[in-house]
Amino acid sequence: MAKQKKTGQGQYVRKETFLMVSLLCLAVGFFGGVVFAVFKSDSPSPAASAPAQMGTPSQVGSDRIAALKRQAEAEPGNAKAWTELGNVYFDSDQFDAAINAYRKSLELNPNNPNVWTDMGVMYRRSGKPEEAVKAFDQAIAADPKHEVSRMNKGIVLLHDLNDANGAIKAWEGLLAVNPIAVAPNGISIDQMVTQLRKQQAGQGAKTQ
Repeated sequence: MAKQKKTGQGQYVRKETFLMVSLLCLAVGFFGGVVFAVFKSDSPSPAASAPAQMGTPSQVGSDRIAALKRQAEAEPGNAKAWTELGNVYFDSDQFDAAINAYRKSLELNPNNPNVWTDMGVMYRRSGKPEEAVKAFDQAIAADPKHEVSRMNKGIVLLHDLNDANGAIKAWEGLLAVNPIAVAPNGISIDQMVTQLRKQQAGQGAKTQ
């Protein structure tokens, strides 16, 4: 496994923290040209203002996957083993396999917000944004202060589901947890919400 470090929230982050689901551009008004992506659960808090670094997903050897699969199957009650198996599937872009492994982990420990978030990322990568939002909601229910899941939820609602109001609500929830939260490109979440509200108001005026 990649090296880990500890964030200010007490969560452990892996070296591939900024592995992203996919680039997305919010192509209207203030958001024109601004690039966002959803985060793995072990990403630093959205308060971190450093730009996200994109990279090629880690190449995980088949022997590593096979070893973790054997361990998980030999210890079916070991939630950590299923999580680690899900992580290697995540890193090798095996979406369905990662979801299945994370689901087994959550059957054993349903209150792990990181696993819920990682499963949500995999759902989005597999083209199931509604399921992704449900998973992010489960992460928030397990830990109302889980910032990454709140950020991800807003991104998927806005970009994939064209639900600007839902995105605003998700990001306002993030601001309630962390008033100084910023996106990886350095733009504050508060600024994003303000501008998105202005865009919504402008679009409403045009339809009247």
